[in-house]
Amino acid sequence: MKTSLSFVLLVLLTLCACAKKETKVYPYRWVYMSNSLRDDSDIEEFRAVAKTCSEHGLNGILLSCGADQIDIRPAEYVSRLREIAAIAGELGVEIVPSIFSIGYGGSALAHNRNLAAGIEVREALFVVKKGEARHAADPAVEIPNGGFEQYEEERVAGFSAPERLGQGVFRDQETFREGASALRFENPGDTTLEAPRLSTEVPVTPNRLYRLRLWVKSAGLDPSRPFGSGNLRLQATAPDGRPLEWININMPSTGDWVEVQEGFNSRDNERVEISVSSSRRQSGKIWIDDLRLEEIGLVNLLRRPGTPVTVRGEISGVLYEEGVDFAPLADSLLNFRFDHEGPSIQLLKGGRIKEGERLRVSFYHGTHVYDSQVTVCMSEPEVYDIWSRNARLILDNLEPSKYFLHMDEIRNGGHCKACKDRNIPMAQILGDCITRQVNIIREANPQAEVFIWSDMLDPNHNASDKRPYYYHVDENYYGSWNYVPKDLVIACWYFEKRRESLDHFSGLGYRTIAGAYYDADDLENPKGWLAALDQTPLASGIMYTTWLEKYELLGAFGDLVSGKE
Repeated sequence: MKTSLSFVLLVLLTLCACAKKETKVYPYRWVYMSNSLRDDSDIEEFRAVAKTCSEHGLNGILLSCGADQIDIRPAEYVSRLREIAAIAGELGVEIVPSIFSIGYGGSALAHNRNLAAGIEVREALFVVKKGEARHAADPAVEIPNGGFEQYEEERVAGFSAPERLGQGVFRDQETFREGASALRFENPGDTTLEAPRLSTEVPVTPNRLYRLRLWVKSAGLDPSRPFGSGNLRLQATAPDGRPLEWININMPSTGDWVEVQEGFNSRDNERVEISVSSSRRQSGKIWIDDLRLEEIGLVNLLRRPGTPVTVRGEISGVLYEEGVDFAPLADSLLNFRFDHEGPSIQLLKGGRIKEGERLRVSFYHGTHVYDSQVTVCMSEPEVYDIWSRNARLILDNLEPSKYFLHMDEIRNGGHCKACKDRNIPMAQILGDCITRQVNIIREANPQAEVFIWSDMLDPNHNASDKRPYYYHVDENYYGSWNYVPKDLVIACWYFEKRRESLDHFSGLGYRTIAGAYYDADDLENPKGWLAALDQTPLASGIMYTTWLEKYELLGAFGDLVSGKE
């Protein structure tokens, strides 16, 4: 009996040992880290993460620290950069710099904010008076009953939604900002109820810039979720359902009246829907009042070769010259928000523009997506000059063997003259940009290994052909993978489509790694990725990807992916 038990135990131990031996350990086992290196505490934070990596089988830190802005950074930053490079070397952990972002501005906008992608405004009206031309609405616009004072039976007069008050949206005659009433959004958090929503349709002039204004107040709200849709959304939508612009409003649990402003370009539309909505999961109360719409002028004006400004006489048709007829134009508050006024056009002495003249002005403006995302133009040569300078400085100060292109979620582009003059699709513009990025890196470091986020090259993700547009881009990016170097390593991060994404890239001969974790409270996500990677030819690694600096599970993640668990 003892012999039989011993034999069974031996078999079980052998099976366990074999199972452990067969666990795949991928060569790239990383953690993503964002660190500004502003002071010495950032160095200690880096040291702690690097130490955890070293102790738990992780061998790389994908570091977002502004390394592609070294040429405009102070000496203290460069000193800290070199210090963390030394720390990483001592601990046997490699720093992989995350660089060259288009979708999130990055180094290009740090150098020149005019390098943002622009959307065209055509033939806006400016009227000359006392030596300057100021913007004039053409025609004037308004949202009827935007003060929510008029009602028809159980409806808000002039608004198509809600169909009747009392289902998430209520008239409030006790709490209001002005007039005699406001609207109150109130939902007890019951997800079976329809989300509170207010909407109306208004006429606009195509290809003009508009600003929405709304006053809001809150009481007893749930906290906003990170990366969520805020407590309230203010949005302008085209008749075909395409969002023109929106803002997710994050409000305090309880707060007094504040004004929210958002801008949008009407594009080729003559009517737009204006809506205010709240999540059906949102409990508490939100009041709204004084919803207004106005046409605006040179707000977030972009000045670069690919975004020319033209000023012509409305009647004469004469094209006036900047620096001769009027002073150079610039938006000194260029912040990609719509909380300020654009510049007026200052007439120059001896110029041809006359008092009282009506001018038609065309220009390009920058904008944002969600709360603060600003895209860079991929067709402006200055962008590549900035990257070239910094690629050499990155090599001098970090000496990396691997680089990561932060090329995800490119939600604007293709509108400016620089893009249109190329006469190629956005998928090819993106592919050309990535190819040039790789060439810039390898001009500085010929042996460099280059990684990139997957989404803009993935038909299962943000390069899908299911829609004819992608956010502010008038095309989709389908086919972009046909225009990029074949030796890129692709970091897939769409967990729900991990099988499809990995198959897409491995089928094209690309090596892949997984962007795993994403700030969960357990490691089920990385385990799911590992199972998928194990079935993927050319799979090469996995990364602990935290956007909220949640490193509590980093050690356990390292043990899991390095076979120590």
